[in-house]
Amino acid sequence: MMTSNDSLDRIAVKFDHANAVANAGLVVTATLADRLGLETVTDATVTIGYRPGRKLATLVDALLAGGDCIDDIAVLHTGATGRVVGHDLVAASTVGTWLRDFTFGHVRQLDHVTETMLTRAWAGGAGPGDGPMFLDMDSTECEVHGYAKQGAGFGH
Repeated sequence: MMTSNDSLDRIAVKFDHANAVANAGLVVTATLADRLGLETVTDATVTIGYRPGRKLATLVDALLAGGDCIDDIAVLHTGATGRVVGHDLVAASTVGTWLRDFTFGHVRQLDHVTETMLTRAWAGGAGPGDGPMFLDMDSTECEVHGYAKQGAGFGH
């Protein structure tokens, strides 16, 4: 409880307990990835590096946790997050080195992994059934500027 003498700039929040889990919501997506066989399919399909499935799973987890660069993989190594995702986490430098070695052919292999994951998810009931499905390929909404925008404040 804060008193009138307390100040917000004096409050420090620290999460350093060994059982603390940052981004605990990853347990849902990690469980789905495990049930669909992401790591196994990637290991069988992608021909670059040792255990590419583990590297891809780490990368996917980092992206789902809000990461937008390789260094953001470090957030997965905090607290007990590694126990939640269900696989051994790979270091950011290892994922970066792996990705830098990719060729166009390796990207096509990842396309095949994506196709397999979607096929398995649809077979498990994740698809729209017989109804139509719509994909919003770019749902990013950001501020726009310029006289040619006719007063628009935000665009897609």
